[in-house]
Amino acid sequence: MHVSVRGFDPASSPAGPGIRLEADPDLVIAAARTETQVLAALQVTADQGLTAAQVAERQARYGPNAVTSHRARFLPVLWHQLRSPLLALLLTAAVASYFVGERSDAVIIGVIVALSVGLGLVNEYRAEKAAEALHSRIRHNCVATRDGHRAVVDVRELVPGDIVELALGDIVPADLRLLQASDLECDEAILTGESTAAEKNVARVPDHTAVADLTCCALMGTVVHAGRGRGVVVSTGPHTEFGKIAAGLSTHQLDTEFQVGLRKFSMLLVYVAGALTSAIFLINVVLHKPVLDALLFSLAIAVGITPQLLPAVVSSSLAAGSGRMSRRRVLVKRLVCIEDLGDVDVLFTDKTGTLTIGRIDYMRAVPAPGTTSEQLLRWALLCTENTLDGAAAVGGNPLDQALWRSPAAAPALPDVAAHAVRDVLPFDHDRRLVSVLVQTPADPPQMITKGAPETVLERCTEVSDSTRHALDAEFAAGNRVIAVAVRAAPDAHRLSVTDERDLTLAGLLVFRDPPKPDAAHALRRLDGLGIAVKVITGDNPAVAVKVCHDLELTGTAVLTGTQIDQLDDEALATRIPSTTVFARVSPQQKARIVRVQRRTGGGVAFLGDGVNDALALHAADVGISVDSATDVAKDAADVILLDKDLNVLADGVAEGRRIFANTIKYVLMGTSSNFGNMFSAAAASMFLSFLPMLPSQILLNNLLYDTSQLAIPTDHVDEEQLHRPSHWDLGFIRRFMVCFGPLSSVFDLLTFAVMLWVFHAGPAQFRSGWFVESLATQTLVIFAIRTRRVPFFRSHPSLPLTLAALGVVLVGALLPSTPLARELGFQPLPGAYFAAMGALVVCYLVLIEVGKSIFYRVAATARKPHRPRPYRPGHHLRRRTARFSSDGRAPTRAGANAAAASAGP
Repeated sequence: MHVSVRGFDPASSPAGPGIRLEADPDLVIAAARTETQVLAALQVTADQGLTAAQVAERQARYGPNAVTSHRARFLPVLWHQLRSPLLALLLTAAVASYFVGERSDAVIIGVIVALSVGLGLVNEYRAEKAAEALHSRIRHNCVATRDGHRAVVDVRELVPGDIVELALGDIVPADLRLLQASDLECDEAILTGESTAAEKNVARVPDHTAVADLTCCALMGTVVHAGRGRGVVVSTGPHTEFGKIAAGLSTHQLDTEFQVGLRKFSMLLVYVAGALTSAIFLINVVLHKPVLDALLFSLAIAVGITPQLLPAVVSSSLAAGSGRMSRRRVLVKRLVCIEDLGDVDVLFTDKTGTLTIGRIDYMRAVPAPGTTSEQLLRWALLCTENTLDGAAAVGGNPLDQALWRSPAAAPALPDVAAHAVRDVLPFDHDRRLVSVLVQTPADPPQMITKGAPETVLERCTEVSDSTRHALDAEFAAGNRVIAVAVRAAPDAHRLSVTDERDLTLAGLLVFRDPPKPDAAHALRRLDGLGIAVKVITGDNPAVAVKVCHDLELTGTAVLTGTQIDQLDDEALATRIPSTTVFARVSPQQKARIVRVQRRTGGGVAFLGDGVNDALALHAADVGISVDSATDVAKDAADVILLDKDLNVLADGVAEGRRIFANTIKYVLMGTSSNFGNMFSAAAASMFLSFLPMLPSQILLNNLLYDTSQLAIPTDHVDEEQLHRPSHWDLGFIRRFMVCFGPLSSVFDLLTFAVMLWVFHAGPAQFRSGWFVESLATQTLVIFAIRTRRVPFFRSHPSLPLTLAALGVVLVGALLPSTPLARELGFQPLPGAYFAAMGALVVCYLVLIEVGKSIFYRVAATARKPHRPRPYRPGHHLRRRTARFSSDGRAPTRAGANAAAASAGP
């Protein structure tokens, strides 16, 4: 979205005659001009920013600042339903049938296929609409100057000419020409592929400079690796450098672990269906049955063995589950991640806002000998990266915000306003410090340093014993502490890291963030779900241990970042299970802990909200962040919690396991009963002189059966199924299919005997009898397979599932007696048949119940101990793709790379 300011004459502007920003701006052109020229071309001033009227006019002209967004598209969803090879073969066969005279069969097959596609389309489109609604609720913000005031705005609302602030960890929201840069470095790997961060300044570059060398510009989608800056928006949305590249890229998303399992299961069915249908076709041809009939029958068998509406059932489950999770304040960026959430058995979480209230309050100042509380507060207020707007602080870290809003800070604000900040050495996660150079007209320059007590104290020339005792006491009480130190300013007008030495300690500032009242209950819930919770924090270990003790989180063994560096991966893997608190850890150490834990098997989740959490969020099986998190953390996460509450997370895990359990119900029931029916069809083909069921009847049977199962997402799940992680086990599914499929075939063969030898049925009546019995057995078996308990007595199905199953059985029983019977190839059945069928169905369900008891008992005794899965370096990055955030600014992988850069080497 290029800048195009009406009424601007480049020839008469200070921008000069060659810039031509009003027609088709290019960042390269803006980079070759001075800041003054660019601001003039954009009709904006650095201090005042755009007016409200200018913003409204440009928003209407350029639209939202977005490259792309998640939208439910009807045609791609329809294509997803139509691209099945089996479906194509069926439609081809239907066309062939029509032209050889079997027009009624062709029409029936076409109608059934259309209904099947329609059901899948409706449910998958609903799921896509649910995902679209979730993405629309995820927002990214930045600090911009408008009407002379700095304010937090949604990045989608940015327009060319907006003045934007950049700080450590920010994702650059648009293409910017920099106006100020203080030790600013940006990770541009997403655009240039360079692994090292690019240093930035405000000096113009020569004309026609390559994008990778635009040192005076910050590019959309890149991430602030260090320092801070200020810039004016030149291009937005698809006209940014990132937008131009993204327009030519595929945004296909890599499969999650659940999707991989689903694909492997589908391939298993393809092999089984291929073998059975080929055999059935050959048998029918050898028995001199019409080739076209044999082909249609074999294709129908292939469709019959396939859970044709499995995608619809999965989509319906995900859509319903996402709605329930959304109501529970959990947003899932990709619906299929819901199942991955249910597979979690280890959760690494930060402390602030999760185990604690998250509302940090300033408590008191502890001045060092020779310093007053007033001096300490004044120095602490001056030493900040907050963007100051009058007497208010816009943005900044939570500790600074707590200090600025405290009543104790009010008397010091006039004195703070009298000081001029000459330079800022921004905070980074290696130093854990921030330093500023300040001066008043009457005093010489002074450097103030503030940060983690350990790092500040080790740079001080002298620290009294009383201060050290006070620090230990505050840590033991679970309070957060930062230290403030000063020194005479260095001779240079700019600060460097080497200046942070020979400091004089001014004192300590104490903050309080008490444990959440309901956190202990949430921890017990997670323990009941089989999830081990471990705290991973950059805070002091004593503070983390105190919080865990208050919440009755047992086993508070501690590992610090220093100790972790002394362990290799094997040694660390042995220490993780017995360790509850990982304290004073760097971003790389957080990610390493997560990766090592993943090697031991099971699902690993990481909950974090800061810039320093993005690496670990990306390394986990499921990255979880919160709506108030930094943009990098939200982009790296799979799941967003609208409330930073472990109870909300526990709800999400339980919902993920519930959805997976209901999906597996359909898979187990469909594969076992369909497998049995196909065996029955193969057997019948060998001794019958006619097809046991017409192709259209097989498809109709499959459609009715699958339709009843669309109610499975509403079903209840037994409590014990929620107490353990859920994951695909193809070996278990295969054994289940082989064990229970033949049981279904036994009763099919008994039905054949009854129809032939008791009722002496002809082809039409035989097909009608098997159709009704087959539909009844494979539909009603859901009540036995849906639970390991005794159905109806100890486990109750949902009302929608019960009504759907019974309704489909009733429809199947009535079809042979309706006016449609002749067109469908059916014939009315005698009343005595229904009595015989009822007895067969009851016996079948009893036998299934007995078989189920034996099967699960044998499976429990034969279960092998869990084997750790092999770890493949980089697998956690390969299994996900670059996926656009809701505002379309930057892909998730950019956030991970940027976090790595911002964390330091």
